[in-house]
Amino acid sequence: MSDPVLEAEKVDGRSPTGEYEGSQQVDIFERHTGWKGLYSHPTVQVALLGFVCFMCPGMYNALSGLGGGGQVNSTAQANASSALYATFAFFGFFSGTFSNVLGARLTLMLGTLGYPLYISSFLVVDIHPNATAYVIASGAILGVTAALLWTAQGSLMMAYPAEAQKGLYIGIFWAIFNLGGVVGSAVAFAENFHSTANGVSNGTYIGFLVLTITGFFLPLLMVDPEMMTRTDGTRVVLVRHPSWKAEFLNLFVALKTDPWVVLLFPMFFASNYFYTWQFNDYNGALFTIRARGLNNFVYWSAQIFGSVFIGYCILDKKRLRRRTRAFIGWVIVFSMVFVVHTWAYFYQKTYTRANSSNKIDIYDSSFPAHVWLMIFCGFLDSMWQTYAYWLMGAMSNDMAKLAVFTGFYKCLQSCGAAGVWRADGAKLPYMNIFLSTWGLTAAGMLFAFPMVYFRVKDHTEPEDETL
Repeated sequence: MSDPVLEAEKVDGRSPTGEYEGSQQVDIFERHTGWKGLYSHPTVQVALLGFVCFMCPGMYNALSGLGGGGQVNSTAQANASSALYATFAFFGFFSGTFSNVLGARLTLMLGTLGYPLYISSFLVVDIHPNATAYVIASGAILGVTAALLWTAQGSLMMAYPAEAQKGLYIGIFWAIFNLGGVVGSAVAFAENFHSTANGVSNGTYIGFLVLTITGFFLPLLMVDPEMMTRTDGTRVVLVRHPSWKAEFLNLFVALKTDPWVVLLFPMFFASNYFYTWQFNDYNGALFTIRARGLNNFVYWSAQIFGSVFIGYCILDKKRLRRRTRAFIGWVIVFSMVFVVHTWAYFYQKTYTRANSSNKIDIYDSSFPAHVWLMIFCGFLDSMWQTYAYWLMGAMSNDMAKLAVFTGFYKCLQSCGAAGVWRADGAKLPYMNIFLSTWGLTAAGMLFAFPMVYFRVKDHTEPEDETL
């Protein structure tokens, strides 16, 4: 009798490789052809997943990238971001259990709800300047829902590709997701091109609000993950998140069975840390609102090219051994850390919080050099995130184990972001935040090198497939 999942049948009761159902070999299933086969193709489903994040986290990124959420005073946004990442770090630990009980699609839908609330808070504070408490509270709520969204996203993105396609699928998702930042930045730039207020208009917030609400309905268009077959004919086995007690124990089991992951912790911690300096202390501090919009546009555009370049052209290059690709990726990202921060240092030493009132506009002679730094910051961010995901994927193909690694990644990422956003809200000197950013990113790559050298293999071994 045919299996109801995608109505895929084994050939003559066997896998196409000739192994009968009783064999221990993984069964290979035929995929649908025609429209149904195209719609249920893993690439199409990862693209739809990217569009969900295009509408919600993408619009959040576009707003954050303007510096201060597009406001003149960035303190409320910095404190809201600190609250956001603090709740994200805490609730991210439990979000896997919700995903297991509710299913990935419903969890994804619930995860989108915090984004329109957060964006609406900036519209409210633009009308009622004393409503900063609402901004901070909405940031805290967004941390809860974002934990749900990114847990579901991580489970689906890492479950759909075959082993040889992980870099490509991460690149596809990252490119579409960051198109949200590109489109949102373009809207903000066009809306505020003639503005002299140094803050975005209410129309910009309303436009972002409509797009994030649209994102809530997109998961309804996605195929049920339990009815997915990969391009190599293998079934998608979803991550089954256990109870929170079992999840807590799995953290220790993962550390005991694969302690090399600890060397990635500094890299995880730094993975959202650099946003604070890039968005608030550089883009928000130095530029007029229309220049901030243009900087934001090129930043997220660079992310698309950076993720596809390192994910597809380097990390999935089949002519090279996987260890070789891992070393090439490390050299590229490590080099970018020093290119970006050495360049940025010569700008940062020219201004402080007290003397950054003279804003650079798009027509100023100094703008082209400054905007190129934003482009390289975008390259660095996308390469960093893609390489981090790829390293985790290179350690195992077991979804339960990868879910624990992703939990480490998101928790430490949020802890780092919460701390640095609070430091910015407390008005620490720009140079202090910049130097800590440089130090953490460099240290993250240096700590990761022994893990790359000793742990990444050309092929995933069977002992790496269990938690």
